[in-house]
Amino acid sequence: MAFSNLQTLLRQSSSSRQFLLSLPVRIQLRLHERSQFIHTQQELRRHAAFLQQVQRLYSVFP
Repeated sequence: MAFSNLQTLLRQSSSSRQFLLSLPVRIQLRLHERSQFIHTQQELRRHAAFLQQVQRLYSVFP
């Protein structure tokens, strides 16, 4: 089911909310910055995975 943005998804889906809260705060904040592009739990997970990869890359090369 698609929602209008991340905030609506989190209000309506407890599993999406639990997933978001399981992530590091830095990733959570970045996801909120991209709220208008996240409409489903699948998109939430995809965006989170991408941000985690970027974070790992930059932690290797300060």
